[in-house]
Amino acid sequence: MDNREAADVLMEIAELLEIAGESKFRFGAYERAARVIRSLPQDINELARDGRLTELSGIGQGIAAKLHELLTSGRMAYFEELKGELPESLAEITHVPGLGPKKARLIYQELGVASLAELRQALTDHKLRDLPGMGAKTEANIERGVSLLERSQGRLLLNEAVPVAERFIDYLSQAPEVLAVATAGSLRRRQETVGQIELVCSTREPAVVAERFCSLAEVRQVVVQGEQQCSVVLESGFQVDMRLVVPEKFGAALQYFTGSKAHNLRLQERAEKRGLKTDGSGAFAVEGDVYQAVGLPWIDPALREDTGEFEAALAGELPSLISLEDIRGDLHVHTEASDGQSTLLEMVDFAQSLGYQYLAISDHAFQLRIAGGLTTAEFEAQWQQISKINEKLDGFQVLRAVELNIDSDGEVDFPAEFLDRYDLVTASIHSGFSQDRSQLTERMLTAIANPHIDVIAHPTARILGRRDPYELDLEAVFTAATATGTALELNAFPDRLDLKDTHLREARRLGCRFAINTDAHHSGQLTYMRYGVDTARRGWLAPEDVINTYPLDQLQRWLAGEHPA
Repeated sequence: MDNREAADVLMEIAELLEIAGESKFRFGAYERAARVIRSLPQDINELARDGRLTELSGIGQGIAAKLHELLTSGRMAYFEELKGELPESLAEITHVPGLGPKKARLIYQELGVASLAELRQALTDHKLRDLPGMGAKTEANIERGVSLLERSQGRLLLNEAVPVAERFIDYLSQAPEVLAVATAGSLRRRQETVGQIELVCSTREPAVVAERFCSLAEVRQVVVQGEQQCSVVLESGFQVDMRLVVPEKFGAALQYFTGSKAHNLRLQERAEKRGLKTDGSGAFAVEGDVYQAVGLPWIDPALREDTGEFEAALAGELPSLISLEDIRGDLHVHTEASDGQSTLLEMVDFAQSLGYQYLAISDHAFQLRIAGGLTTAEFEAQWQQISKINEKLDGFQVLRAVELNIDSDGEVDFPAEFLDRYDLVTASIHSGFSQDRSQLTERMLTAIANPHIDVIAHPTARILGRRDPYELDLEAVFTAATATGTALELNAFPDRLDLKDTHLREARRLGCRFAINTDAHHSGQLTYMRYGVDTARRGWLAPEDVINTYPLDQLQRWLAGEHPA
């Protein structure tokens, strides 16, 4: 059982306890433990074997003992007991955006609804609107939430899919019969979610490689095992598919199975005019040769969506895409001072290990008390700690920063004279998502016009599979940000990736600058930067578009108002 699976069990316990009406202290303890484990950079099984589970923040002896039982035996008696008291499927409906455990309990008690299918039927029959505290508007919101959840089911976030693919690639690459292996499909194009993990393998001994592929320990079911294609389902429920090809056709197969379908159709049109085929069966050992054969330069997988890449390639205008190596720091992270799980020093040490030049500590401001928002006095105390750390550092700078809250009128937590004392100021909307488009846009434009705000964080507030983006006039937001020199964040947290790729492209066209940040709440989450960079590449961003590719002195000049065109 990996970290995600263990965290899922603890979160389901929390949900069942809340549905049962237990105290916030009790179910909150399991929620906190689940968040800690989900964000751990190390394997939870190693900590269990070493008897170190209680060293984790928020995990006491009781939860540690239950977790140890789960990890060593694959089951937890307490969890089984809870599932016996309430329908197991009841926890499923708590995942519906806009519902939650309290409403789930009400619907269960009043209507006997205990599954997603039953909830869908109750919505169809308009039974929820007559329940206490509900009404037609709440019912409509829950219906939208069900649709959102149904759309996302079976889809993997990048931070779920990428490590699995990398484990398979590492495992297969150790076999001498494997000459090359790479990801393909939507995962290689780094779409924000993927349906399954696809691999392409070059070998002259496909039967041997197929046997190795299907024998990996985490495989639960072998769907197909052949010399051209294999497909397995893992213990996690994820599906992994692999195509096996001879080396002479590896490049052709890799290009074709990477897609997208629309991109491949355009490529085939060019190929047919030259009497060629680009259906994966051609004799191209190197992927770039496929493009060269049809008169094109190699096109990066991130751009292969038929959204202008062919025209740009023919005009010699393909962008020099940003890479992870271009990133020099992270400008939005949280510590245990607000709602993070790592100390300031732990965040700094990890950032240095990544080769960064700087890190902005951006804990929440006081209006977001639910997330431990800091007062002015608490920020001043943090600044003293930052000053002491900076005195000991060479070649690295910790920046004094904050994540402000944009209120219902577009105003923020602190007055101008206090904001002047920060190195960097980020602001974001954390509440009032139900306002209409004009109200939300006006809030955002007011914040962008504030000369003390440098970056707008997670601009649409979406959470993949859980919350749709709120309504904004994005063209107005992008235009205003360009005019004021306010950077827009690409939040790299895997369930946000906000702004999304199409938004990035439009904002870049209008002249915006961006900051790719992890919004890390644990030191290990600083590695999420890779997913932000992946999305930036899909949005056609170059290094010069992103302010945290700048060396520290250039970033400081930018923050001081020197915004080159």
